[in-house]
Amino acid sequence: MDEKRLASVRNNLARRGLTQALIVDPLSIWWLCGYHTEPYERFLALLVTADGTPTLFANRLFPSADGCGAHVASFSDTEDPVALVAERTNAREPLGVDKDLAARWLVPLMEAGAASGFVLASDAVDDARSIKDARERELMRAASATNDEAMAWLARQVRPGVTERQIADGLLAEYRRLGAQDHSFSPIVSFGDHAADPHHEPDDTPFAPGDMVLFDVGCKRDWYCSDMTRTFFTAEPTEHQRAVYDAVLRANEAAEKIVRPGVTFAEIDRAARSVIEEAGWGEAFTHRLGHQIGLVDHEPGDVSAAHDEPVRPGQCFSIEPGIYLPGDMGVRIEDLVIVTEDGCEVLNRYPKELTVLGHPQK
Repeated sequence: MDEKRLASVRNNLARRGLTQALIVDPLSIWWLCGYHTEPYERFLALLVTADGTPTLFANRLFPSADGCGAHVASFSDTEDPVALVAERTNAREPLGVDKDLAARWLVPLMEAGAASGFVLASDAVDDARSIKDARERELMRAASATNDEAMAWLARQVRPGVTERQIADGLLAEYRRLGAQDHSFSPIVSFGDHAADPHHEPDDTPFAPGDMVLFDVGCKRDWYCSDMTRTFFTAEPTEHQRAVYDAVLRANEAAEKIVRPGVTFAEIDRAARSVIEEAGWGEAFTHRLGHQIGLVDHEPGDVSAAHDEPVRPGQCFSIEPGIYLPGDMGVRIEDLVIVTEDGCEVLNRYPKELTVLGHPQK
């Protein structure tokens, strides 16, 4: 059990007036006690109380939880885990519950009178996970360094006739060759005006010389995620294309420049959005500026006009402005940053200046 992380969660619960919480997200359980299994339809939970040792509820089918630092309450497929939980909760106090707690468990817990009330308390864990410790920051750097290398590989795959799907399908093998274990999300590979769809799914469209190319990709390495977007030209860009690219690049740099403790997420979003609005494409920047990231690619706490909290050292999030002009073109430039004591560290080193890729003909 990581006592420092556990203390952070308990402090967050106390601020919300809670003395107990049931955590069911497998990654949050791993983050707290080092035990991980994918439960699928079976019940898995960690009960955290104001003091004492947490209790892990785990099916006997799962791998052994010995050494995780929690009391283990085991059960079989024919036993009721809800009754086990209800025996250990304080029925006179409200119970904080995880946003991932399925109704098939929550409703029986309510019917069993396991607590005086049920409160959504995921933010107690989400907030604690938001602040990356020194080891987590190193792992985030390593994942992004791998992603930088993968982006160089991606750029080399662009050739006449290759399809979006072929490049996307080949990326996982390259990630694994570089030491990562998996994608952190499904890769986005967009040729031509497909880049005007921010979440385009790679299809069988072949690359044709002159197409713009957008890659939005990320890997998972040693549990932690990376995420980066680069947009390339494959022919000399027109004045219009240069202007769009320049606006996005300046927006990316303007936002990164102001990141430091005390600046709000909304102010960071505004720094980028104002550049694109002043360039005349404000309505074409259709999404928030970014999202937090760590054990999963999109963690709670976005970088948007609706998020007025100040950023804190150790938080990691994306800066990804974009301009999307359907039927014409799309540009997005994305980096990850970690907030430091007096600014931020940009994790991505792959160049983001306007680049024209060369393509040998068949």
